[in-house]
Parts: sequence; structure tokens; C-alpha cells
Amino acid sequence: MRLQLSIPQEKTIKKSIQITGSKSETNRSLLLQALFPNLKIQNLSNSDDGEVMQQGLKKTTGEVDIHHAGTAMRFLTGYFASQEGKEVVLTGSQRMQERPIKILVEALRELGADIQYVKNEGYPPIKITGKKLVKNKVSLPANISSQYISSLLLIAPSLENGLELELVGKITSVPYIKMTLALLEQIGVQTSFEGNHIKVSPKDAVEDTTLVVESDWSSASYFYSIVALCNVGTEIQLSSYKKDSLQGDSVLAKIYTDFGVETTFSENTITLTKVSDDIPSHLEYDLSNAPDIAQTISVTCLGLGIGCHLTGLHTLPIKETDRLGALKTELAKLGAKVGIDSESLTLQPTQSITPDVAIDTYNDHRMAMAFAPLALRTNIMINDAGVVSKSYPDFWKDLTALGIGIQEV
Repeated sequence: MRLQLSIPQEKTIKKSIQITGSKSETNRSLLLQALFPNLKIQNLSNSDDGEVMQQGLKKTTGEVDIHHAGTAMRFLTGYFASQEGKEVVLTGSQRMQERPIKILVEALRELGADIQYVKNEGYPPIKITGKKLVKNKVSLPANISSQYISSLLLIAPSLENGLELELVGKITSVPYIKMTLALLEQIGVQTSFEGNHIKVSPKDAVEDTTLVVESDWSSASYFYSIVALCNVGTEIQLSSYKKDSLQGDSVLAKIYTDFGVETTFSENTITLTKVSDDIPSHLEYDLSNAPDIAQTISVTCLGLGIGCHLTGLHTLPIKETDRLGALKTELAKLGAKVGIDSESLTLQPTQSITPDVAIDTYNDHRMAMAFAPLALRTNIMINDAGVVSKSYPDFWKDLTALGIGIQEV
């Protein structure tokens, strides 16, 4: 599906949007519910990733296909490895079979897991024969995807002796690790995180508890971008969000003050207000703790004609696509001058945007959504626009409600 996006007639927007639950929190909560069935969950994500996670957790044998869902791949690897009597082949899309899993597999093997590679060493698909894991000490590189770490932490309370995890080097995804530990603590699991050492105590059973999934801050990022590109006075209210969020991407509220966007918290909502057009000509951010908003920020900068230097992006090349390479290619189509290396992106200030460009999305939901706000500046097309269903199925409907013209072509 290719969508044509056109500039709205009114660039001072006042709207309210309800955003679905965070897929990061959803998939963590679903795994905990599988381990402790008396848990209840509210505001589940309606994303593809959440759906494949739910379907995967129901399986006991055979093939489990998680398609493009990286979170589900990592979390289910830990889950099935610790489930005695279950035997599955965990697989996914062609891209998923190119995304590394070796560090997690080796850590689980150290704990006693039985995991074999079906095709290529270090990559899915993997055959997992669930076992009772009794070893409780393992180490991991600290600069890897937090999903590897969270996969181990989530199963830790169900292990006979809990888990002691040593992270070697500089930790780069602290908010997502803290999200996992906070969810464990919500259900009564004892945890500690001191320096590079994490300890999770075993827990036979938990009390009846309801986990309320906060809405997705990554999804909110696109509305921050839209407000930044709108006129002063624009207000978009989003729900359901909280000030003491567990999500790393909640740093958006601070970052977007540089773009003239103020965030007001009220009960379970945030209101994004464009308060100023006085924006620096160049911005720099270390996004080690929130790499998923790099696409949004770089596109916002392009739309405003300013430059940026974004670092801490070393995990982006192994996401749904090589996000650094894809960003460079698509920004260049629009007339931008972009430089990348293995962990950073530099965008030069751009005086004009090439109109009527078709943006390729590379099977990556965030490529589609990050570029959509440019419709506030120029007519733009989004190829394979249906890819947003991975995390935010209602995205195009919500953009239409803001007055952005959207037509299938």
C-alpha cells in the first residue's frame, strides 16, 4: 500500500489522540503472565508484535513464527529455554533470520539451556528444548541490545535459584533494563541493580496483580515531530501517559523543548504545545538510552531546516532494517546531506525539501511513521505504509484526524 500525504490546510492543530499500549511493556507483561497466570493486564498493545507474542506463548511444540518481531524473538528464546517439556523451533521473517541471537543463546546455554541452530550459526531459526535451569550466574556484554538482558531477567523469578547477571563494560540501555526490573518489582519479585551487577530472586508464586500498560512513548514521538513542525499554538493531547514513565523514550518530553514543544502532564494524559519558533540551528543528542527516536528527531530537524548530530546509535543497524543506512538513503532523496558511521548520524542544515518523494520503508514501521510528519512541509509518499501495524495499527487514521491529507495511490 502506497499512501500520498499532502500538506494540511490548517497548521494550528488542536486534537486529542488515544495511543495503544506500549509494545515493550506489553510483551514483558505477557511473558510474566505466562509464568504467573494469575496476573491480569490492562491496555495491551494492539500491535502485530503484541499479537505474535500472545500466539507464541500459547505454543508447546512445533514452529513458532514471530515474523518481524525482534522483542518476541528475544523474549520467547528465554521463555521456551526455561520451560521443561516444551520443544519448539523459533523462527521469523527473512530479516529476522539475519538478526543475531548468539549472545543470548550462549548466555542461556551457560545456564544449562538446550538450544540448537537450525540454519546459520548465531542466527534464527533456533530449536529449543525446554529444561529446568538450575544454574544462576551468567555474564553478558553491557553494550548489547537490552532485549537480550531483559529476556534473562524476565524468566529469572521462575528459575529455582533466581539469577545473578554481570554486565561487562559500559551499559547502554539502562531505561529498558529498569523497565523490566520495575515490572518484576510490581509483582513482588525482589531485585537489585548495583553498578554492573543485577540480581533477581526466585519467586514460586505472586499475588493477584493487575499490570496497567502505559501507552507507547515511541509512538508519541511522531506527534512531538508534528507539533514541532506546526504553528505556535498547536496543541495535541495524548493518552495514556505518566510522568514517572518506565520507558526510555519518555526523554522526548525534555528533548523536544529544544524544538519549541512544551509537555504538560495531567493525570493520565500529556499535552504537547508548540510555544516557540526560536530553535537552535544545530542540535546534538546522545541517544544511547533511546535509539528508537533517532529517526523521528532527524526527520524533525530536516523539516525545520536545522542540523543535528546523533550518537549512541550502535544498535540501529540490527533493527528491523539497518536504520542508519536506511535513514541516510531516504533523507538524501529529500535533498538532505547526511553522514553516518557505525554509531552516529550527522545531518547538515537544509534550506529546501525535495517534494513528491516516495519514501521506502524497508519493512520497518518506524521508517514509515518517522517520515510522515514531513507532510506538514511538503507532499510526500510512503511506500508499504501498512508496515505501521507492527506497533501502531491506527497511525494513519490518527493522522487523518489531525487534518493531514492521506490518499492511497
